[in-house]
Amino acid sequence: MGAALGLTCGLGLLLIWRTLTGPPSTNREKAAAGSRTRELLRAAGISGVTPLGLLSLSLLAGLVAGFAVLLVSRTPPVAVAFALIAAYLPIAMVRGRARRRRRELAEVWPEAVDNLASAVRAGLSLPEALTQLGERGPEPLRPAFSRFGGDYLATGRFSACLDRLKDELADPVGDRVIEALRIARDVGGGDLGRMLRALSRFLREDSRTRSELESRQAWVVNGARLAAGAPWAVLLALSMQPEVIGRYRSPAGVIVLTIGAAACLLAYRLMVQLGRLPEERRVLT
Repeated sequence: MGAALGLTCGLGLLLIWRTLTGPPSTNREKAAAGSRTRELLRAAGISGVTPLGLLSLSLLAGLVAGFAVLLVSRTPPVAVAFALIAAYLPIAMVRGRARRRRRELAEVWPEAVDNLASAVRAGLSLPEALTQLGERGPEPLRPAFSRFGGDYLATGRFSACLDRLKDELADPVGDRVIEALRIARDVGGGDLGRMLRALSRFLREDSRTRSELESRQAWVVNGARLAAGAPWAVLLALSMQPEVIGRYRSPAGVIVLTIGAAACLLAYRLMVQLGRLPEERRVLT
């Protein structure tokens, strides 16, 4: 028992050390992975957590869950399986939050564009119209546009401020809106109000259509989650019975766990890919 606990703790410390100090040949791969994780955190609206912090949280969750299951079941293979599941939970939560935030922003962007159109029609310049969204715009967008207003007031560089606003929002719909505003600012002309009204109508129709499709497909995704989680809930319940769970200490038990985990992962990914709508990607970064 003590040897298994020491081995698990040593493995966790080794993984943390390897994360912090990797060989120089992997610097480019680590930078790419860190960039993707940083983009995910921005899309979820989490500004106080770094990619290294998220990785450390995942490792800590895996270690804690592995220790807890090992103390209860006294079966290392089962403890490793639940440690891997727990280590993935923080990443899954961040991805879920990013999806919810994108849906929330997609619903409020038409209102924000309507406010812009009204401000431009009232005689405000485009930077002033964007700044006033920090006070009168939709609640989820106010902090970002308030910071845009302060940034523009300090620098006066409209294009650079738009770039920083895009990076902060990290939203595909926001990218399209901001690039449309950038083109309208560069080209000029008197059709800005008409363009904003047409953009608002397009965004509202797109959001309505996507919401209807997502509501119809939600049962497929929820069914996939239930089907993938049910066997592990049963396994966790069996961990309370040492004479039953002890059978997984044998090589045959390890094989059964490995095959079961692979089958659950494959089935879950397949059902999610078939049932979930394609997510919008940021192509104007």
